[in-house]
Amino acid sequence: MTMHSSFKSASKIAVKRNVLKRYERVNQLAKNGKWKEGDRAFGLPKTKPEV
Repeated sequence: MTMHSSFKSASKIAVKRNVLKRYERVNQLAKNGKWKEGDRAFGLPKTKPEV
């Protein structure tokens, strides 16, 4: 009998996320020089996750 696909191990489930958390977006924008300390963290521009 084969194993159901929902019982995969955690290492095989690692999928590239297409949505970043706010702090990840702020860190990425700060690294690119598009956000500086003291700017608002709301209404941030869209960012693509790093590969």
